[in-house]
Amino acid sequence: QVQLVESGGGLVQAGGSLRLSCANSGRTFSTYTMAWFGQAPGKEREFVAGISWSGGTTYYADSVKGRFAISRDNAKNTVYLQMNSLKPEDTAVYYCAAAGPYGSLWRGRESYNYWGQGTQVTVSS
Repeated sequence: QVQLVESGGGLVQAGGSLRLSCANSGRTFSTYTMAWFGQAPGKEREFVAGISWSGGTTYYADSVKGRFAISRDNAKNTVYLQMNSLKPEDTAVYYCAAAGPYGSLWRGRESYNYWGQGTQVTVSS
């Protein structure tokens, strides 16, 4: 069983930084491809960043390249999203997602079979 719990969201000024964390309570975290999705008010949930189960491959949405970084610590069963140079348009509920075991790294929501409850990120101008 995979249970994902996000933390680290909050209110930040434009140009600031936040680090989101997603803790996985399952025993096989290292076999899951992980990703972050964002859902702004009135919009669909969209892919933000992903990392392969091995940690060797990362993939970013064009809108966050160079500003966000995804990483994972398999010893802590946790995936992170470091968010720098935040913009008001980054405001969204951010969800952690897992695909696997040994899931493919892809931007489509249908690829992920486990989801967290989400954490709110609000960027003020």
